[in-house]
Amino acid sequence: MRSASLTSMKLSDQILSRRTVEAMIADGKSIIIYENRVLRVDSWLPKHPGGEKVVFHMVGRDATDEINAYHCEETKAQVRKYQIGRVLGPWVNFVPPIQGGKFRSIGTETPVDDEAISVGSYSSSLASSEASIASSSDEEAAGFTTSAEQAKMATARRIAAPCNEYNAAKMTATKKTKKPLEKVVVAPQRRELPEAAELLAEYEQKAYEMDVARYPTVDHETQAYITQKYRELEARLQEGGYFQCTYWGYGRECVRYFLFGLLAYMFLRIKWYCTSAFFLGVLWHQLTFTVHDSAHYAITHNFLIDNLIGGFIADYVGGLSVGWWKRNHNVHHVVTNDPIHDPDIQHLPFFAVSTKLFGNVFSTYYERVLQYDAFAHMLIPIQNYMYYPILCFGRFNLYRLSWEYLIRGLGPRHGKAAWFRYYEILGMIVFWYWFGYKLVYQTLPSNRVRFVYIMISHIVTMPLHVQITLSHFAMSTADLGAGESFAQKMLRTTMDVDCPTWLDFFHGGLQFQAVHHLFPRLPRHNLRDAQAHVIEFCKEVDVQYCIYGFVDGNKEVISRLADIGKQASIMADCSSHIAQEVAVSGRVEM
Repeated sequence: MRSASLTSMKLSDQILSRRTVEAMIADGKSIIIYENRVLRVDSWLPKHPGGEKVVFHMVGRDATDEINAYHCEETKAQVRKYQIGRVLGPWVNFVPPIQGGKFRSIGTETPVDDEAISVGSYSSSLASSEASIASSSDEEAAGFTTSAEQAKMATARRIAAPCNEYNAAKMTATKKTKKPLEKVVVAPQRRELPEAAELLAEYEQKAYEMDVARYPTVDHETQAYITQKYRELEARLQEGGYFQCTYWGYGRECVRYFLFGLLAYMFLRIKWYCTSAFFLGVLWHQLTFTVHDSAHYAITHNFLIDNLIGGFIADYVGGLSVGWWKRNHNVHHVVTNDPIHDPDIQHLPFFAVSTKLFGNVFSTYYERVLQYDAFAHMLIPIQNYMYYPILCFGRFNLYRLSWEYLIRGLGPRHGKAAWFRYYEILGMIVFWYWFGYKLVYQTLPSNRVRFVYIMISHIVTMPLHVQITLSHFAMSTADLGAGESFAQKMLRTTMDVDCPTWLDFFHGGLQFQAVHHLFPRLPRHNLRDAQAHVIEFCKEVDVQYCIYGFVDGNKEVISRLADIGKQASIMADCSSHIAQEVAVSGRVEM
């Protein structure tokens, strides 16, 4: 036994080359790098409480900062047990298979441009990615592969936007054409519209170039310095006790929750139904912040206790699945504001915060194409006017997503989190019993009153959806490459909201989203104190820290939505113009 143990230790400490790690991923293994350890986490995937998708986005990458940010010491010790070797020196990230990365098996020596620290232009990277999808069969013949379930999503990870398809079509046509001066006649297709494509590509290119000019370069030396300073900041916050929960803060919150619940009940008893519905909605709005805290294990830092707290509030009191929220939110935290991968900005046909969503992209989270359909064509150009009205009904969509998650069993099926699905299903049944049956059906006197009560109680929660989208909708959606540090990406894609201290209860910690994205397990009531340290860190590493007042932040979001809506209108006008030309000439010349 002792000999076997020593052999296992030696194997786990063996030095693995980058080429070996690449081959393992090509063979379908889920490999991540943590503290220079090579971890094979295939057996952990079905047990991961936060879902498999978030782990897929770390395959082939140095996930040290992400793992440390989201997990307690007990979990980090558990993760280290999956070590199969070590790497020497700084790790250069691969693009994960789920994001379209290509990997070579042993024996395949065809060169792969996987240097994550090199960043090309937006248009050229899109063209190359589309070309890679188009030539997938050739790559398979050459020995390229991607891992298991991730490959299915990677190969279809986006059905090209109009501009991307046009560029890819031009490339293909150029390769096949021996006479470069000869005009190529292509049959007109609805989404292959050169003028619209060129305008959208130019728009995204400018947005990309603005980010490149505004933020530090993504070369290894610069990003390593930012990472070092970020880790030093985390150590200072740990030493300063910022990760210790101030329970007296939650004492105040509980008093507030009790007051809102009591008011909702009292007004219901005296038949002031609209007032009762208002305070029930306020209660739901406020309780959500504690669910958010518990799902990040930021209250007790205990897996079981925080899950029980979050599940009770979300499912039993609010009728929403905290398990669904964690699966969704964890992915959001690691691929923040990526139009292809981040579910928190994938709201077609109602909203689009990037023109990349105009092209029927494939969502790696939902594993389906996000159709830019006729409804989207109608709504996106006016989305800045529809923003607040649509968010009034946001809670109804969360019911749908919660039930879909629980019925389909999308959460962990094994491990210590497997039982939580049944705890949640029971909670949802309890919620619809007390709210749907006892309160709405039995207590309220008529269908009209029932309808009004439901609408008021749900519309009152609308500020929550504003607060959630406020921190990201106006921020960057560009991809600066896999070499960008965790800290810089979080700050580039997230804004904070300035407000007086006495109003902190209304925002529930969501006003410090940039701080929260850097340190997700930091208790809510310590975020304001930690903010000063984050601002100092941003100055030291020369990374922009974005903060707006609540009103100004809303203006930024509305402005972004209006700008994207304008691009949608331009694309629609170009499409109409080309369609008219096609109707007249019967062909499009290029």
